[in-house]
Amino acid sequence: MSRRKVREVMTADVVAVAEDTLVRDVAAVIAATGFRALPVLDHAGRPAGLVTAAQVRPHGPAGHRPFPQRNRWHRNRAARTGGGRVYARDVMTAPVEAIPADASLAAAARSMDRRRTGWLPVTDSAGHLAGIVSWGDLGRVFLRPDQDIQYEIIRDVFTRYLGTNPALVQVTVTGGWVVLAGVVESKSMIPLAVSLCRAIDGVVDAASNLSYALDDTPIPSLPNLAGS
Repeated sequence: MSRRKVREVMTADVVAVAEDTLVRDVAAVIAATGFRALPVLDHAGRPAGLVTAAQVRPHGPAGHRPFPQRNRWHRNRAARTGGGRVYARDVMTAPVEAIPADASLAAAARSMDRRRTGWLPVTDSAGHLAGIVSWGDLGRVFLRPDQDIQYEIIRDVFTRYLGTNPALVQVTVTGGWVVLAGVVESKSMIPLAVSLCRAIDGVVDAASNLSYALDDTPIPSLPNLAGS
């Protein structure tokens, strides 16, 4: 089964800004680099938020544009901090959900879908910024035909790994979303099948309507009533 990792598709040479970077300077960085989103780092160098081109655009590249009505909170906060200055921490999306570099692409896709975001900061084993991954990065892998994903699940998950008769299961794939149905030999196979499907490139998430022929879950031991 294919198990590509986030580190294989992420942008590693990402530009980040500090929380106390002026928004006008953030806008200048976005304009110079062409990145549509930048990670915002705390004093320890860990992702604290994410700032996008859309978030800094109302403030203008030189900080001279008036604040629109929807940004009244930021305007008032800037006035309190003095000088009308607005910083990255004032407009960024926070808290931010980062993804480890060794996470699967499916895990990144689920995180983006849950957060309704197009970008995720990527962290190394110490929690420091390692890169950024976008829907565009995932798209090169996730734009697989549903039929290809379905074939891989039947062949690798059910036939090769679980040893299940593929005629007893039904795999439906719609836009990368997988639904499993039918019958497997034992109850313990069901969560395993779902987990294996989620690891396949192109799968956004998987759900199960599977039933089982044998309940192989351990029976809890009964208390010793005679000694009570």
